[in-house]
Amino acid sequence: MQTYIAQPLKLAVRKAYYIHVIYLFGVLLLAILLWLSWIDLRAFLLPDGLTLPLIMIGFIQAYWLASAGSASEAVAASGLGAAIGYIFFLGLETGFKRLRGYDGLGRGDAKLLAAGGAWCGWAGLPFIILIASGFGLCALLMPSIRRKWDTAIPFGPFLALAIFMVWSAQIWVYHFS
Repeated sequence: MQTYIAQPLKLAVRKAYYIHVIYLFGVLLLAILLWLSWIDLRAFLLPDGLTLPLIMIGFIQAYWLASAGSASEAVAASGLGAAIGYIFFLGLETGFKRLRGYDGLGRGDAKLLAAGGAWCGWAGLPFIILIASGFGLCALLMPSIRRKWDTAIPFGPFLALAIFMVWSAQIWVYHFS
């Protein structure tokens, strides 16, 4: 009789703890992404002091939020996502510079996409790039934004928005549905 009462209570306590951990990671991710966006909007800069810790925190959250028994797989997907994201944008950056003779993407954008890969895994990268590019193109269609930035727009805020959207969707699908 006692196990019929204790077992659901244990599960409820564990679930409440788990939800608080998810919210803690979500608030931390959102705060750092907002800070990075603000800096990029002002200075066209994504500092290593924020992007590199964001990558490490992404590995930690992948480990903590993984299902029991799949923590090593989650961290591997996170590491693969960080590596693929960085290498992809690094290739885009160098290819654009060789082709056009000037910078199109900054190295900070590559590090921010690596952070997105660390938080969302390799499977989230195409969605991050698609969402960020779509929002960036929509922003370019707005005359007020085109006047503010004549030659270039900061891509970091669009990446930050896309990273948070994809991470939130993954959390919803994997943990709340």
